Formats: sequence, structure tokens, C-alpha cells
Amino acid sequence: MVYIKSNRELEIMRQSGRLVAKVLMNLTKMAVPGTKLIDLDLAAEELTLSFGAKPSFKGYIGYRHSLCASVNEQVVHGIPSDRVLKDGDIIGLDFGLSYQGFHGDSAVTVAVGNISDEAKKLILVTKQSLYAGIDAARAGNTLKDVAFAIESVIKPHGFGIVKEFVGHGIGQKLHEDPQVPNYASGASNLKLKPGMTIAIEPMVNRGTHKVRVLADRWTAVTEDGQLSAHYEHSIAITDGEPEILTAWENILDDSESQVLINQLNERGKYGQRGTNPA
Repeated sequence: MVYIKSNRELEIMRQSGRLVAKVLMNLTKMAVPGTKLIDLDLAAEELTLSFGAKPSFKGYIGYRHSLCASVNEQVVHGIPSDRVLKDGDIIGLDFGLSYQGFHGDSAVTVAVGNISDEAKKLILVTKQSLYAGIDAARAGNTLKDVAFAIESVIKPHGFGIVKEFVGHGIGQKLHEDPQVPNYASGASNLKLKPGMTIAIEPMVNRGTHKVRVLADRWTAVTEDGQLSAHYEHSIAITDGEPEILTAWENILDDSESQVLINQLNERGKYGQRGTNPA
């Protein structure tokens, strides 16, 4: 069942989405050579709790962390560990939280230091496909229209569009109906209506679209070992243009979150820091 949100519920989801964006943008500043993945996870959780919110992923179907951190050939659901980021890596940061009973969910792929031109192109195309999908997410259009817009950006570059993992509805549950595929043949003709809230999240591989899940039962990697990128926004369907609930651009200089990050640095809890936005 697809849930239509009331104006009150949408207002809460705006607040939830803004907090998600605050956390993610602070994590991008930390994703530099020398940083451990587990430190990103710990920072995400501490920031979330400081906002009076709860991490959405922690405890979800047994997942033990607040953040999914997927490096290089890892497509999605990478588990934070003591792995140290190095120059030339790319990392997908996928994060969600619940605030006053409503979830927000977003993802960004970050360049760690100096990356290859091929990696830059993959990241750019994936990001462009996300915004193409968002632009198509208008009342009266269908999920197939959204998927076609995403696919149309990616296909000319010969990249693989992941099919096993798709976007989703979002609200009081992290994953609600409908599913939101990133390729037209997998999408339904469900019409979008004002008040619907969905998470659009293209996952794009430099090579084959095929993936496999590692023995940890979470981490999905490209079958051919090539790079993968992931972007996601939670949005609301309106009577006009779609509303991005998790917009990053409005909070890049968020001072409230930065104060806490500075406090964490002074305590020495986390590793080296820098600024490296997606």
C-alpha cells in the first residue's frame, strides 16, 4: 500500500531529511585518506543522537551499524570496519535516521583524495541520473517515467545499472511501497500523486550491472570488481516540482553540526580530518 502523507507528516519529514543531510555532509568532510570506516559510523551515530533522532539502519534486519560505507567495487551495504581510506578510493555513504517517527534516507559517493578520471565520470553520471529521476518525479507521471529518465542518463556511457537493489517509498517505515527501480523495464506504471514520498537511488557500475553479496550477507560488490557509485535522495511529490527532503546543498556550511565535529576532533576520538565534499 502506498501512503499519502498529510501536510503535518510532510513537515516532520522535512525536518528528518534536513538532519540526514547535516550528517551526510559532515561525513563527506571526514572521508579523507587515513580515516577509518568505523570512525565515520561512530560520528554518524553521535551526530544523530545529538539531534534527538535515531539511526534508521542500526538494528534493521540485524544490521549492527548506523552507516553503510561502500568502498570502490562495493555497491551498497558496506559494513564499517577498521579499513582505512586511501588516496584514490571512492566511498558511497548511505545514511538514514528517524525523527519524530518519520525516516529520511540519502546517499552520496565521495572522492577520497585524488581519483582517476574514470572514477570522476562514474560519480558524475550517477549524480546526474539521480537528478534526472527526481525531475521526472511529478504528479501524473509514472514510476516508469522516473526509471526511464534515470536510465537515459546512464545508458549512453555503457555503465551497468544495478537491478537487484532499487529505490523505495519512505515514511514511518524506512522501506515502504512502492519500489522505485532505476531501469524502465523493471518499473511499474503506478501514477505519482501529491503527498507520496519516495527515495530515488541509482546504483551504477563502471562495468557489468551484475553484483554478488559477500559472506557477511550484507556487502554487495560488482561481479567484475570494477567501481560502483551510489546517490540517493528522499523526495516528496507535490502539485508542482518535486521537493527534495534531504537536499545537501542548503546545509554545506551548517555550523551546528560542525561544532560537534570540532569537539570530537579535540577529544581525539576520530582520525585525521579534511574537507572533501562530493
